[in-house]
Amino acid sequence: MRGYGALVLAPLVLVACSGGGGSPGGEGKSASATGSARAEPGARTSAKPDDTGVIDADPARLPTSPEEALDLIGRVIAEPATFGPGVVKRSPYESDPATWPVLGTDCIWRQEKPASSVLATLSRSFEVPAAGGKGPMRLSAVVTVHRTRDDARWEMAESVEETMRCPTQQLRQGELIGSMIASSLGQEKGVMDSAEDFLLESGEYQNAELGGGPYPYSWYLSQSLQFTVAVTGKGAKGWSQQEIDVLANQAHSTMLLRLGAAVEKQS
Repeated sequence: MRGYGALVLAPLVLVACSGGGGSPGGEGKSASATGSARAEPGARTSAKPDDTGVIDADPARLPTSPEEALDLIGRVIAEPATFGPGVVKRSPYESDPATWPVLGTDCIWRQEKPASSVLATLSRSFEVPAAGGKGPMRLSAVVTVHRTRDDARWEMAESVEETMRCPTQQLRQGELIGSMIASSLGQEKGVMDSAEDFLLESGEYQNAELGGGPYPYSWYLSQSLQFTVAVTGKGAKGWSQQEIDVLANQAHSTMLLRLGAAVEKQS
């Protein structure tokens, strides 16, 4: 297996910074419902259109049907232990594979049918239960298999556009994210050998059910080949940004390792 080291957390390239904005609450990331203008595919990646990226993939191991894509997702996506001790399943644990979130013109996320570019997508929800004066930290993991590598690149580009387009985003009733900073780590910077493209967003999370907030929020998204992998961490009373990032980074790095093992050429 080629190198799939831990992700570097420090943002190197500032691509968006606004009074708010952000990403969905752990159910994945999708094109906006407005059909807004897209960046050129691959414009934010170092990999050339004719190379295979950081994973030396075996074409025979790449999924070409929804069934094969869901099978691969099942081998890659995190479970509670992937994050670390004390993390448990939330209910509902898994999303409906027939839906994914779309950001509307009103900056509210809704569940809709996946785009035609998606072979399969799945999210799982987790929690560190409230204890010791801390509220419940909510975590999630998402793996999406696109039909092509360029489709996966579109997802990365659209994620940045969504952050800038919507200063504040409603995940669901009483749940908001804002004050987001989005940063990209490019492969050409020499600090990433686990993905072709990587986006980190951090900001503020508000949840009326958990006492309002704001609380720390982190969202990681990476792309390799036709795949995207994402992790979200939503804080609560008593949790620091660093504590959230430790858990999120652990799960994100592990899923990238699993992805490489699932599709790489075998010696």
